[in-house]
Amino acid sequence: MAKMTMVQALNLALRQEMAKDDRVVVLGEDVGLDGGVFRVTEGLIEQFGEARVIDTPLAESAIVGMSIGMAVYGLRPVCEIQFAGFDYLNFHQIECHASRLRHRSQGRFSVPMVMRAPYGGGVRALEHHSESREALWAHLPGLKMVIPSGPRNARALLVSAIRDPDPVIFYEPKAVYRAFREEVPEDEETLPIGKARVVREGRDVTIIAYGAMVHPTLAASIELQDKLGISAEVIDLLTISPLDDELFVASVRKTGHAVVVHEAPRSFGPGAEVLSRLVEKVFYYLQSPIRRVTGFDLIFPLFARENAYMPHVGRIVEAVRETLAEPANL
Repeated sequence: MAKMTMVQALNLALRQEMAKDDRVVVLGEDVGLDGGVFRVTEGLIEQFGEARVIDTPLAESAIVGMSIGMAVYGLRPVCEIQFAGFDYLNFHQIECHASRLRHRSQGRFSVPMVMRAPYGGGVRALEHHSESREALWAHLPGLKMVIPSGPRNARALLVSAIRDPDPVIFYEPKAVYRAFREEVPEDEETLPIGKARVVREGRDVTIIAYGAMVHPTLAASIELQDKLGISAEVIDLLTISPLDDELFVASVRKTGHAVVVHEAPRSFGPGAEVLSRLVEKVFYYLQSPIRRVTGFDLIFPLFARENAYMPHVGRIVEAVRETLAEPANL
């Protein structure tokens, strides 16, 4: 198997699905001649032509609105929003139309489209380019919210998203785009949307993360084992909605301790939903309070303060030490 970056793996998914199904089209700002701002769509216009790889105006609402119309009429559009910080401009189209058209039409119409967007911090980007807005989309009934964490699962999940009969919001952590390579099979591979995975088994504490935060979480789990003898189980959610609570509930039932990690702001973030489900389902198994390691309730800072905002290995290790040291008041 070839070793690929996440950018290359996503490009492979698009290329193979476009070759296999002529209903798949790609559209967005600079996705054609320039190959996308991060080059995820590089080379697609040369292979599939301007009718299937469409450079659009700088108008996010129009990009998504066109995609909804294409999907209703039988195509499978994959639209790119250049940065997730600008996807609020198309929120109306997604919320009022894409997410509810199946319900509104009593099943007569579906909207098989994917909205891709690079999200998150860690790359010294400009204002409006580092936001984590996954909680907004996850809160909307009728949508699926997918966030891969590495090249191989990004390729497999994007294929599944393209084939899904309903709209999928597909956030790509740009801090991972070229951070490392993984072996990615040339043959077709998919992953089910709505299923998490255990990426490191452990017995003492469960750490739940997703997207770019899986990698400092894994590094923290290694440090915990090597320096403190703490065995941490690490779970990668992969999908924020629908949320696979069965996996992390079973893990916390085993370990009795939990830490949740994400870079989105703390208040009302996905970690709060994970925490709520744990309290609802395994409250009497908890041996200490659940800890959250998150971004702060602030506008994402620029370069000089970016590293202080992002969760990092030290913060995750400290949260695990705190939760293991503090007994629950049950």
